Amino acid sequence: MSSERFDELIYEICDVVGLPDPEYVAEMRALEIEGFDVHLDHQESDPDSLYVTFHYGAVTPGRSLVVFRLMLEANLLIYAQDQAQLCLDADTGSVVLLVYVPMTPDTTGEYLADLFGHYAEHGRYWQTNILESPDEMFEGIASGNLMWLRA
Repeated sequence: MSSERFDELIYEICDVVGLPDPEYVAEMRALEIEGFDVHLDHQESDPDSLYVTFHYGAVTPGRSLVVFRLMLEANLLIYAQDQAQLCLDADTGSVVLLVYVPMTPDTTGEYLADLFGHYAEHGRYWQTNILESPDEMFEGIASGNLMWLRA
């Protein structure tokens, strides 16, 4: 696999989701999925893979430590099986999901569209229930009520 396959997949996903300018997406390696900024990357040192970065939003000041703990729990219990990791961008204070995707013959634009929709759903959950939740709800989650892990 190579950068040509990476570009092919970008064109395929643009076709599947109806984006009119795949050349621009391939050049910028970025698109918006259901309101989330998504960046695509391909490393020459790992030619058979593509890397996807979802930007879920900024953490409210004063919640960073608790959100970081929740992200660590999610990484251990949910994302480890998906080859994904939640992290906190130190420069922006945003929650970012990094996803490793092997570029196999089964990896298609339709597969990526489904994958992106799946992780956009996770992003909506993080935004609604953790990043933008009122203090009372946030304190309930932070107290150990792990119902949110069912995302």
